[in-house]
Amino acid sequence: MHQIWTTVLQAIEAKMSDQNFDVWIRPLRFVSFTGSTLTLMAPNLYHKEWFEDNYKRSLQREILKQAGSEITIEVLVQPPASKAPRDPADSPDPRAAASRVLPTPHGAACRKSSAPVSTSSSSLNDRYRFDSFVVGPSNQFAHAAAELVAKMPGSKYNPLFIYGGTGLGKTHLLQAIGHAVLEKDAARSVTYITAERFMNEFINCLRQGKMEEYRERYRSHCDVLLIDDVQFLAGKDRTQQEFFHTFNALHENKKQIVITSDKFPNQMPELEERLKSRFSWGLIVDILVPELETRVAILKKKAELDSIPLPDDVAHFLASRIRSNVRELEGALIRVAAFSSLQGRSITVEFTQQILQSMLSSGCEQVTIEHIQREVSSYFNIRPKDLKSSRRPRSISFPRQIAMHLCRKLTPASLSEIGRQFGGKDHTTVLSADRKIKALIEQDEATRQSVEALERILTR
Repeated sequence: MHQIWTTVLQAIEAKMSDQNFDVWIRPLRFVSFTGSTLTLMAPNLYHKEWFEDNYKRSLQREILKQAGSEITIEVLVQPPASKAPRDPADSPDPRAAASRVLPTPHGAACRKSSAPVSTSSSSLNDRYRFDSFVVGPSNQFAHAAAELVAKMPGSKYNPLFIYGGTGLGKTHLLQAIGHAVLEKDAARSVTYITAERFMNEFINCLRQGKMEEYRERYRSHCDVLLIDDVQFLAGKDRTQQEFFHTFNALHENKKQIVITSDKFPNQMPELEERLKSRFSWGLIVDILVPELETRVAILKKKAELDSIPLPDDVAHFLASRIRSNVRELEGALIRVAAFSSLQGRSITVEFTQQILQSMLSSGCEQVTIEHIQREVSSYFNIRPKDLKSSRRPRSISFPRQIAMHLCRKLTPASLSEIGRQFGGKDHTTVLSADRKIKALIEQDEATRQSVEALERILTR
C-alpha cells in the first residue's frame, strides 16, 4: 500500500496546481492500511474537513485506478504537540535565551547576539504563535501557507504575501512564522519589522551616513524577513527603491520574505510596478472577515488563554454583534472581563449588554437577509425581486449565489431560512451556492473583489 500511495500522490500532484497540492495533499501522513481502509493523518480539523469536502473523492478514484479495488479513506486529526518551555528561564540550558529573537538598536527583531536576553524584550509577541491562532474558512488557506513557509523557509512560496482588513490576524500569522522558524532552527536570523519602521531606519541611516550598516543588516544578516503593513511604503519612492533592492538580494540568496498588507498589490496605485511584480512571484493569500463560528471560536480561545469564564451564550452574543474586526471583538471581551472582576459580577448576556452599550449602539445595525439582498441588487444593478425569482440567467443567478453566500456568512440564519427568503429555495440550493462562491473566491480575482467590496459595505 505504501507503493500504491506513493504512485497515487504522484498522479494527483500532476493533476493539481503546486499550491493546492502543497497545502492540502502533501501534509497528509500515511498511518496504516487495514483490510480495505486507508488511514491518513491531517494536521488539524479544518484541514481534514477541507480535504474531505474537496479532494477525498478524487483521491479515492485514483486509488481505485492504481489498486484495482474500492478503498475507504479514513482521516484522523493529529493531536496537538506538547508545548516546550517558552521562557528561556524555564530552559535547563542557560544558552537557550541567546537563541531567541532580539531587538536591533532600531527595534527590528534579529536573533544574533552574544549575550542572553529575556524573551520579553523581543519584538515578536510571544502570544502570536500558530497554536493560539484560530483557523476557520476565512483564514484557512493563509494559515496553511504560513505553516508551510515556516517549515521550509526560502524554498516554497517566496515571497508569501498576506492581505486582508484591519484586525483579522495578519500580524499574528506573520509573527507565528518567526516563532516557528526559530523553534525549528535557532541558528537562523529572523527579522520582524513594520514598513513604517523600515522607512524610519532608512531615513536615519541615510542622514547619518550609515547605509552600508543598514544594508548589511537586512541583506546579509537576515534569513527570514517579516515585514508588516507594506502598504505604508506606497508613495515613498526612495524607501521603495531601497526595499526593492533588499527584496532582490534576499530572494536571490533564497532567503524567505513574508509580507502583509491591507490591500491586494494591484490595489495600491502608488506602489511601484516592479514591486507589485515581485510580490506576485510567490503566493498571494487573503484573510477574510471571519464567519460567526470562527468568531465564537476566537472568543473562546482568548477566554481560555486569559482564564476568563465565558459562557457560550455570551460568546455567541458578542460574535453576532461584532463582526468585522477580531481586534475589536477581543477588546470587547477584555472590557467585559475587567468590569466583571472589578464589580464581582458574573458574565451574562445582560451584563455584557450593559457594559458594551455605547460600543454596540454606536456600531452598525445587525446585518439582515433583506439588507444583503438590497445591497447585492444595487451592486449588480438588478432588482431585489430578481434574487427571489426562479430566473436563471447568469446576470441574476450569480448575484443570487453571492447573496446567499453573504447571508450564510454574515447572518445567524439557517440554510432553510435563507432559502425561504430567496423565494422558497431548498436548503441544498443555498449550500451549493455558498460552496460555489467560496471556490470562486479562491480561483477568480473578480469574484473575490466583488465579495470583499460587498462585505465592506455591509459591515461598515
